[in-house]
Amino acid sequence: MEIVAIKGQVRTDVGKKASKAVRNEGRVPCVIYGSQDTLHFTIDPKQVKPLVYTPDFKLAEVELDGASHKCIIKDIQFHPVSDAIVHIDFLSLTEGHKLKVEIPVGFEGVSPGMKLGGKLQQNLRRVKIKTTPEHLVDKLILDVSHLELGQAVRVRDLKVSDDIEIISPLGTPIASVEIPRALRSATSAEEAEEGEEAVEAEVE
Repeated sequence: MEIVAIKGQVRTDVGKKASKAVRNEGRVPCVIYGSQDTLHFTIDPKQVKPLVYTPDFKLAEVELDGASHKCIIKDIQFHPVSDAIVHIDFLSLTEGHKLKVEIPVGFEGVSPGMKLGGKLQQNLRRVKIKTTPEHLVDKLILDVSHLELGQAVRVRDLKVSDDIEIISPLGTPIASVEIPRALRSATSAEEAEEGEEAVEAEVE
């Protein structure tokens, strides 16, 4: 799993006025929860770009006064107009302590439906799980090699280890193989012809 190194500066002044001063300096106020003490610090926003602007799940290694803290981003706030990062909450990871996270879903295999021209349509990009830091994964893999045209895979079809508990509703569709429009039109035309033939047969 990829780990992004971040070097922060501890701050003692907290509150709205202090946070505004931090932002005016071009830095982002941050907090680490989950450790024995809540830690307040600031960072250069460029450092968290690999964590924030990516679909991948990554860990953060935050260095404060020589001490290292392995974390995940728990919450992030953006400016409503500029979309600039204005605050980040990190959650400290403690071995053996369970946490809830959303992990991206990836696919393997080529389905028979795709070979016939169907397109794999992804409906759900992340699935919420509950596990301990030592059993975290950066991606959940779904095998789609059995999917026919029109079929779907759901959260319940994910294969995970016994150390991972899936929190997302099991019946939620993750992806499906869409029937191409041209194939749908051809099928509809064939059904219409079969219907006309059946009517003619009854008349005779």
